[in-house]
Amino acid sequence: MSDLKKLEIWFVTGSQHLYGDETLRQVATHSTAIAAFFNSHERMPVTVVYKPTVKTPEEIYAVCMEANAIPNCIGIVTWMHTFSPAKMWIAGLKALQKPVCHLHTQFNRDIPWSEIDMDFMNLNQSAHGDREFGFMMSRMRLNRKVVTGHWQDPEVLAEVAMWTRAAAGWHDWQGARFVRFGDNMRYVAVTDGDKVEAESKFGFSVNTYGIGDLVQVINGISDAAVATLVKEYGDAYTMSSSLLQDPALKDAARIELGLKAFLEDGNFKGFSDTFEDLHGMTQLPGIAVQRLMQAGYGFAGEGDWKTAALVRAMKVMGSGLPGGNSFMEDYTYHFDPQNPMVLGAHMLEICSSIAAGKPSCEKHPLGIGGKSDPVRLVFNVGAGPAINASVVDMGNRFRLIVNEVEAVAPPQDLPKLPVARVLWKPYPDMKKGCTAWILAGGAHHTCFSQNLSAAHMQDFADIAGIELALIGKDTDLRQFRNELRWSEVYYKLYQS
Repeated sequence: MSDLKKLEIWFVTGSQHLYGDETLRQVATHSTAIAAFFNSHERMPVTVVYKPTVKTPEEIYAVCMEANAIPNCIGIVTWMHTFSPAKMWIAGLKALQKPVCHLHTQFNRDIPWSEIDMDFMNLNQSAHGDREFGFMMSRMRLNRKVVTGHWQDPEVLAEVAMWTRAAAGWHDWQGARFVRFGDNMRYVAVTDGDKVEAESKFGFSVNTYGIGDLVQVINGISDAAVATLVKEYGDAYTMSSSLLQDPALKDAARIELGLKAFLEDGNFKGFSDTFEDLHGMTQLPGIAVQRLMQAGYGFAGEGDWKTAALVRAMKVMGSGLPGGNSFMEDYTYHFDPQNPMVLGAHMLEICSSIAAGKPSCEKHPLGIGGKSDPVRLVFNVGAGPAINASVVDMGNRFRLIVNEVEAVAPPQDLPKLPVARVLWKPYPDMKKGCTAWILAGGAHHTCFSQNLSAAHMQDFADIAGIELALIGKDTDLRQFRNELRWSEVYYKLYQS
């Protein structure tokens, strides 16, 4: 997956010439120390780069334009050590195209009671310097993350690190390419959407390729490459000896190698397909999709390009964290009043990054698609906190819907269910959680994440400038309905 340390966040401190050279030297020393602390901490996933103190409109504009021009700079953290008159920031902030995290801190944690004097006060003015800067960003209606507290506080570090993950996911979308093999599943609404608006809003493009284009690449894969991958399957997964000799396993391996070659050749970061368009293929891709997702590609079935892109972004955001991210579908319910649950699965394509234990490689009939029995990985998913996230096109805007859930171990075996699966309890409870999802227009496709939180997704939505509808432990349906109504009014006014 992505090495986030190759990405940079710039630490930019604001001041002015009013205070003199000695004070500015101390500002630089303090800023260097904070940037170094952040950069060296194991919880910081990206590289934090100190930038010289900006003191004039020209210096501010220059660093913002430089940030725009450096490909691996994914955002800036700003801090006003002293008072930095915010009119100086207007031109730079208008030009800046990267996300901003406003760190509201000060170098010293405590007031030095017996030694504090006016020199100390003039140097340590973040308490009102940051308010001046905050006003300007609010006045300009600019989205940003605000983190308040002492820079050595573990909670402050965690918030900044969380924001950098959201910035990394957003950065990965810029210029990203996603391929849609075939079209949308016929007559389905929620998986479709405005690809032109998505490219304008999100920065990634989605284009359709005929399934024949893919089949041509698949058919060109050598038998030797297929044999090598089949051996890898046998080493990596639990598998019957009969399947190891089955031609269907070779077909599955050839499909994986062809898909991978197609994606690499086109520099695609994700893809979608549909069982309604398989002409020329022997089976619907199963294990191929599961393994490509584990390698970092985004995916969603049935032409759902929005979820494919979201899966990719969330995989980037979760890089290096324990647990995984996968395409998911709310498949069926367990309405036991004492133990209600959702069973999440899909026909074949659940990412093995979320498997609890060693997956089993199996071949079973699919029942739809009209092709031969596909090979897939079968496994359960471990218990623990998780989220489901979905992007939907509301016509006048995109909405990101997030439901906090608690994954649970299956209370019984599922010997006849030949797919990967996970059980979860939606918050605040089964009835309210599912009702809120329906009210928000949530899709049946999601990205299921074990290593990201609703807070990560809030940062991501803020960077993207889209609506977030959160369904969590404290959700009240009456309030949730009102929030959806208020958002409707806000976006009509905001976009008018």
